[in-house]
Amino acid sequence: MTKHTIETVTFKLNDSMSGDEFAKAAEAITDFAQKQDGFVARHLSCSDDGLWVEHVEWETLEAAQAAASKIGSEPALETCMKAIDGRSVVLHHTTLEISVN
Repeated sequence: MTKHTIETVTFKLNDSMSGDEFAKAAEAITDFAQKQDGFVARHLSCSDDGLWVEHVEWETLEAAQAAASKIGSEPALETCMKAIDGRSVVLHHTTLEISVN
C-alpha cells in the first residue's frame, strides 16, 4: 500500500453562517481539491458541539502543501474561508497506515 498523506483540519465556524449553509458552501472546497495534483479523497464531518473535522487524502505531503498554498487566493472559496473562525483552526499532516473501504 502506498503511504499517502492525510491532512486533518479541525475548526469551528463564526456566527455568520449555519452549519447546513456551510456544508453546502463547502462543496466548493471539494471542487477545488479535486482539481489539485495528488488529490485522492475528502471527508468533512461535524460534531454535535460544532467542531468540524476535515480529512483530505493526498498522494504526498508536497501535494497537500501545494494545494494549501493556493486555497487562500481561490475566489470560489471566499465564502467558506470567511465562515471559519481562524483562531480555532488546527491542522495536522499524518502518514496513512491503514485504509479500509
